[in-house]
Amino acid sequence: MFNIGTVIGFEIKRTLKKKSFWIGALSVPALLIGVVFIIWLSNKSASETSDQFKNERYSLVVLDESERVNPALLSQFGAQTVENKQKGIDQVESGTTDAFFYYPNDVAENPVEAYAKDTGMFENSKYQAVAEMLLEESVAATVNPADREVLRGNVAYETTTYRDGEEYNPLLHMIAPGIFLVLFYFLIAMFGSQMLTSTTEEKENRVIEMLLTTIEAKSLIVGKIIALILLAFIQALVVILPILVLYLLFKDQLNFSLPVELSAIPIDGERMALGALIFIGSYGLFTGLLVAIGAAVPTAKEANGFLGVVFMLLFAPLYAVSLIISSPDSLAVQILSYFPLTAPIPLLLRNAAGTLPLSEGLVAAAILAVCAVIAMWVAIRLFRYGAIEYSNRLSFKTLFK
Repeated sequence: MFNIGTVIGFEIKRTLKKKSFWIGALSVPALLIGVVFIIWLSNKSASETSDQFKNERYSLVVLDESERVNPALLSQFGAQTVENKQKGIDQVESGTTDAFFYYPNDVAENPVEAYAKDTGMFENSKYQAVAEMLLEESVAATVNPADREVLRGNVAYETTTYRDGEEYNPLLHMIAPGIFLVLFYFLIAMFGSQMLTSTTEEKENRVIEMLLTTIEAKSLIVGKIIALILLAFIQALVVILPILVLYLLFKDQLNFSLPVELSAIPIDGERMALGALIFIGSYGLFTGLLVAIGAAVPTAKEANGFLGVVFMLLFAPLYAVSLIISSPDSLAVQILSYFPLTAPIPLLLRNAAGTLPLSEGLVAAAILAVCAVIAMWVAIRLFRYGAIEYSNRLSFKTLFK
């Protein structure tokens, strides 16, 4: 146990001293913050520009064959009327007026046409904005306020659903157990490469013989796996805490609020416990698998070549998300849920959606736990026999010999 503790402490300290660890961890919140700021700035600019275009005044002539545009509104805008369409177009072509709007008799079947002086690719949108505003405001004035909100799509709808005689909101109930799915995806995506290369560094540096004279291969691999798990959670905290702090400090300035209150999120103890068991088994399985691959190959470069294959197996079920949620009892979903290398995503997703029975979830979690133990045993055995294979890839024949 002393040796395992020594390995864990050494691996964590060595990784935390690397600039690449902190760059990788802090780049995620920095990127998210930058994207949110750009979106907020873009939306604000677009809204201000749209309002500016709608309120901008320029010389305008209108031909309203639909008889839906309010003449008082045209007068307020300073628009003049014209007898025929060609005359309005001619005025724009000659520069006599800045814009001409033509409202056809049946605006539902034929488009409203705008002819105008070019003012640049972006500013040209002001003509359509004003044409829309004139027609919409004119039509809105002819109906009562309630009908106006219905036509504009501003009516709010609320749906209340029940399960087992109690009010039940499927989306709200997905949030808490869904955290395990997000956490698993994040940790594997961010830490997969380091899991692969954790056992190849000592071989490439030619210091493995000295290590194995004082530490057993089992202690070394178990220590590395535990250190990787702890480092993954440290990285998760490094990513989450800055985002949470910035949200709490600047949510009013950014005019940003969560879709639901945190206090309104229901906590289902059974689904949370089941999600935790599946997460632990899944993470242990893939940590052992990646460490085993790294132990079997001579270099980190060669180890990274297997990462894409592992990710393909792991995240392929994401393409069947709709099938997993809508038809959890189908044969395809059952195969994905029980095959260890594809099981984590379907199981965590079904648990979040509430379509994973407790008995089935416990069986699947047990399978993942057994496979995790086997993967770690294979990793230890591969490392024990392949530790000093500096240039050769270890074969499975050697492993089971």
